[in-house]
Amino acid sequence: MSAVKTDFAERVAAANWDAMARSLDDEGGALVGQLLTPDECTELAELYDQARVFRATVDMERHRFGAGQYKYFAGPLPEPVEALRQALYPRLLPIARDWYAKLGRDAEWPESLDEWLEVCHRAGQTKPTPLLLRYGPGDWNALHRDLYGDKVFPLQVVINLNDPGRDHEGGEFLLVEQRPRAQSKGSARLLPHGHGLVFTTRDRPVRSARGWSAAPVRHGVSVIRSGRRHTLGLLFHDAA
Repeated sequence: MSAVKTDFAERVAAANWDAMARSLDDEGGALVGQLLTPDECTELAELYDQARVFRATVDMERHRFGAGQYKYFAGPLPEPVEALRQALYPRLLPIARDWYAKLGRDAEWPESLDEWLEVCHRAGQTKPTPLLLRYGPGDWNALHRDLYGDKVFPLQVVINLNDPGRDHEGGEFLLVEQRPRAQSKGSARLLPHGHGLVFTTRDRPVRSARGWSAAPVRHGVSVIRSGRRHTLGLLFHDAA
C-alpha cells in the first residue's frame, strides 16, 4: 500500500465508528472527523478549474436543482479521492449490511470496493460518481437523493473543502427524513474545514409497529450568504 493510501486509511480508522454507527442508526448522518488537511482541501478545490480532471459539468439552476455548479470526476480519480473511497468502503460496509438485514433486503455488496464497482459495471453503471461542488453567494442545493441506477450503496460521504465562518457564511448541510405517517424531520450541520459527514444515500431503517420500515431521506445545502464553498462528494456506486 502506498504511503498516501496508508495515511488516509489511518485517518479513517481513527474515527469512532461505534459512535458513528449509533448516530447513523438514530439520525441517518454522522460526522466522521477530519479526513483532509487544509492544504489538501485547497489542492482539491483548485482542481475545479482543470477541465481534464472531469467527465461532466452540471449547472444546478439550469436543471432546477438549486443554484451553483458541480463536476463529476473522470477516471482515474485523483489519488486522495481514490484513497478515501477505498478506506471508507470497508468501514461503511457493516453498517450498510445491518441496515439491509433490518429491511429484509438483499445486501449484495462484496468485501472490497473494487469488486463492488465491477458489479456496477456489469450492470451498465460504468461512470465515476465522485464529484466536486462549487457554491457562491446565493447558491444552494435542492433536497435530493443520489441514485444513478439499480445498483446502490446506501451510504455516502461529503467533505467541506473550505473553512466555514472564514471562507463562507451559510451553506449548512441539510438532511430531511420522511417519517412513517408523520411530518418530515429535518437537521442542519455546518461541516468543519476538511471534516466529513457520512449520511444515507436513499433511506434508513426505523422501528415501526411491525418491525422495521424504510424512512426516505433527502439531502441538500442551505443558501450561501457570502463567500465560496467547495465540497467533495464520495459515492460508492458508479452511474449508468
